[in-house]
Amino acid sequence: MSLVLSLLVDPGQPTLDRRHLDRARKAAGEAGTPDWLAPQIACDIPVPDDADLAAIRNALGDAPIDANLIPGERRRKRLLIADMDSTVVTTETLDEIAAFAGLKDVIAAITRRSMNGELDFPTALRERIAMLKDLSVDALRKTLEATALTPGARTLVQTMKKHGAYTALISGGFTYFTEEIGRQCGFDEHRSNVLGVADDRLTGVLVGPILDKAAKLDGLKELTAARGLAMADAVTVGDGANDIAMLGAAGLGVAFHAKPVVNAEIPVQVRYGDLTALLYLQGYRRDELVD
Repeated sequence: MSLVLSLLVDPGQPTLDRRHLDRARKAAGEAGTPDWLAPQIACDIPVPDDADLAAIRNALGDAPIDANLIPGERRRKRLLIADMDSTVVTTETLDEIAAFAGLKDVIAAITRRSMNGELDFPTALRERIAMLKDLSVDALRKTLEATALTPGARTLVQTMKKHGAYTALISGGFTYFTEEIGRQCGFDEHRSNVLGVADDRLTGVLVGPILDKAAKLDGLKELTAARGLAMADAVTVGDGANDIAMLGAAGLGVAFHAKPVVNAEIPVQVRYGDLTALLYLQGYRRDELVD
């Protein structure tokens, strides 16, 4: 058996039990012995190469369990690339900035359509930034102060770094945020878009080229090549349409609480767990995690 069935739940609600494992194993066919990575939170089960993930998920019903099939070889990755908004942080920072201009609902609606692939990302980004022209940069500071890390974000980064991985935060958001969020989590580097500012107010334009889906994929290619790695050595995580290319190209691409268009393309999905799920998907055990 070269495939592993990974079963995960939200660590804040450790409800994974033997009943779930029995249902999953029966649906998988000739499954091997369960291996608990974290009691009641994460379990690995060796399964046949022809195991049917849809049947397994169906057998689990509406239980809040993330079930994924992962190749058993080369599970631990040596490069992590993460999206920021609604992935490493819990919000869309641009939408939160817009609240200070009284435009949150308008801009959030455009964001939702863009992240679900209904709008061209660069065009939608320019449109939203233009709407914020003359907004005080104090809105950025207040937004950053209110921005929360997604549970497990720092643990994910610190654990992978401890085990020799390089970590990068690559976002279609803005350097004002990725710099600080990257520092809080411990990312080795960050890349994002630069907001134009003059006289302590937003100019309504971006400085330099836009970091979009192509730039995310290019970042993955560049960082793997620079470290002599293969794509199979990388794990990427994101939630929006502009993440699909980098998710699909990596050895392990994870759709994290993602938009429907992403889940339609990316088979490995985390719908219930936090970001420590990426560590369990790589076979890490609870006592190896760096809190």
